[in-house]
Amino acid sequence: MPHFHIPLQSGSDAVLKLMQRRYDTTLFHKKTEWIKKRMPDAFIGLDIIIGTRGETDELFTESVTFIENIPFSQLHVFVYSERPNTQALKITPVVSPVIKKERSQHLLALSEQRRVQFYNNYLGKTARTLFEHAKKGNFMYGFTENYLKTEIPYQKALCNTIQEIKMTGWNSDKTALTANIK
Repeated sequence: MPHFHIPLQSGSDAVLKLMQRRYDTTLFHKKTEWIKKRMPDAFIGLDIIIGTRGETDELFTESVTFIENIPFSQLHVFVYSERPNTQALKITPVVSPVIKKERSQHLLALSEQRRVQFYNNYLGKTARTLFEHAKKGNFMYGFTENYLKTEIPYQKALCNTIQEIKMTGWNSDKTALTANIK
């Protein structure tokens, strides 16, 4: 399946080092480029942690610049929270809750922009989609092989089946693409 969910954590090598990660941004960039070269339709979701101790404004800006320059489809943004009795408690500076919220909102806006761009690339195209059993109002939802969320009118017979669909537009709240069964 051309869908990847990868824990980047930060786009700053200095922050990754503070987090004691065993990779750097150069390796991460090479891996995401490798994926996109071989699977151009791949959905790449990234986990990002913001507001870790030691994440200065400059390091956050460095992280954002790195993230903007890699081929991701969506971010999963997490706000750092303190854990008692950890080595991280020795790191300074501490990022204020207000700054954490601002940084989170900034990355969530970037994520939404990229998600919409990624989805727009598939309008009018067909895809195999697994429809789930959950019903929300008069609709049911499914995911394509590359993790596009799709919406069709609820049909019990389609629950937990894979269908060929054509993506036709956006649903009313822009959380999924509308589709027709082929």
